Amino acid sequence: MSIARRRFLSLVASAATTPSFTRPVWADAYPTRPVHVIINDAPGGAPDVAARFISEWLSEQFGQPFIAENRPGGGGNIGTEAVVRAPPDGYTLLLVSTTTAINVTIYENLNFNLVRDVAPVAGIVRIPLIMVVNPLFPAKSVPEFISYAKANPGKLNMASAGNGTGPHVAGELFKMMAGIDMVHVPYRGGPAALAAVLGGQADVYFVASSSSIQFIKAGKLSPLAVTTATRWEGLPNVPSVSEFVPGYEASVWFGIGAPKDTPAEIIDKLNSEINAGLADIKLRSRFTDIGGRVMTGSAADFGKLIADETAKWAKVVEFSGAKPD
Repeated sequence: MSIARRRFLSLVASAATTPSFTRPVWADAYPTRPVHVIINDAPGGAPDVAARFISEWLSEQFGQPFIAENRPGGGGNIGTEAVVRAPPDGYTLLLVSTTTAINVTIYENLNFNLVRDVAPVAGIVRIPLIMVVNPLFPAKSVPEFISYAKANPGKLNMASAGNGTGPHVAGELFKMMAGIDMVHVPYRGGPAALAAVLGGQADVYFVASSSSIQFIKAGKLSPLAVTTATRWEGLPNVPSVSEFVPGYEASVWFGIGAPKDTPAEIIDKLNSEINAGLADIKLRSRFTDIGGRVMTGSAADFGKLIADETAKWAKVVEFSGAKPD
């Protein structure tokens, strides 16, 4: 058994352990001062937008500022470590994402254990990826693409926003499950990868719906499929990859976490208000506008998602041999 495989099994096993919480008196009054929501990404991207949407809602409901704070760098690990080291008092939260779960395996010497050191609070939203090609690409459907790739092994270029990103591992999962060989070409960020497909320098890109929908509607990109388990209402006539590759599913997702040992009462308060926000028509529509599907549920539900996604992407990272940039 490989080191990566042993590591992710250890992480998933630790997720089953329920921490014991003490009940501080001040937990009932929480929050009494500003709360910081750490984002492991630069301003303007989907993580930033999702965090700011939910932070605005929580600020309104609690009457205290929830400040979305960008801490990019270290492949997304700097912000996570800052939250892990913060006092477990509910005043430092983390935007947990697909990338956070992928990093567990792709980085070999992290100073924290995601499943052990971050307490799940609530899921927020899933954003589908879309498998897109340039309109001049010869394949017009997923079956045609697979056939073309098998007839031209190692000749197709698969763009990504960088090693270990959601689009990268979604493409690697497709390669693994479809049994095809493509060359991964990591670009420095999503805009550069998108430009490569638009310009014909790359053949395929598994791109977030929020970044690509305008180009699809303008006819500048051809959508072959969406990566969620079912079709996406934003492109109802576009099939899901799973219709041709059974069991395939990939998406970009976001949720809120806190340092381990954060009092259960605080986590329950946050979970309740986040779920109330996701049920609110106005906030829900804001997420829909960026291509998202809100994720309601308990803290335990979100914890299971984190553990499941950590295990899932560990297998894909191991298959692909992906290394951080």
